[in-house]
Amino acid sequence: MKPLTKAEEQIMQSIWKLETAFLKDIVEAQPEPRPHSNTVATIVKILTDKGFVGVKPIGRVHQYYPVVSKEDYSSRSMRSLVEGYFEGSFSDAVSFMVKQKEISVKELELLLQHLKHTKK
Repeated sequence: MKPLTKAEEQIMQSIWKLETAFLKDIVEAQPEPRPHSNTVATIVKILTDKGFVGVKPIGRVHQYYPVVSKEDYSSRSMRSLVEGYFEGSFSDAVSFMVKQKEISVKELELLLQHLKHTKK
């Protein structure tokens, strides 16, 4: 799976949220200042070529839908990040986040409690 650029990820976030959408819906879902519809159309075409978005022709317009789930992309992105920066160690990644104050020890403890309960 090819990584997405920041612009592609932003468009993909909208498509994941909308589930199915026409170009105008995707444009309207963008934050202000909204990009031009031609720009969004180009990015959607790239996402289609990369295999992230599917297209369903409806008359003279196209309806777009995600082919890759947000969960699958997030999982692969996290794995890639951990492999690239933390030699594949998720515990090193979490330790780094605690050291950088991105996650507190208390939040980490709550997360561990949650994981213990969902694992049963």
